[in-house]
Amino acid sequence: MTDLELDEILTLRWPAVMRRVMGDARTEGFVRSFARSIARHGKRPAWHPTPKQERIMRQMLDEFTSAPEPEPDLIERD
Repeated sequence: MTDLELDEILTLRWPAVMRRVMGDARTEGFVRSFARSIARHGKRPAWHPTPKQERIMRQMLDEFTSAPEPEPDLIERD
């Protein structure tokens, strides 16, 4: 992960991940603690994610920044 890509993720995309993770009661404890950990570490100028952290970050970006599926309309309308 390049410095520019990391800056873009932490500045523009990670806040959206944080909002989705913290706002969704279905997320697990690990996911929440990992998201907070990355946000905290990302404030340090010299920090770079480990390969494992980078892999998990990319998975979370794919999962939590995609548009949520619309709720189905269960009421029949005439």
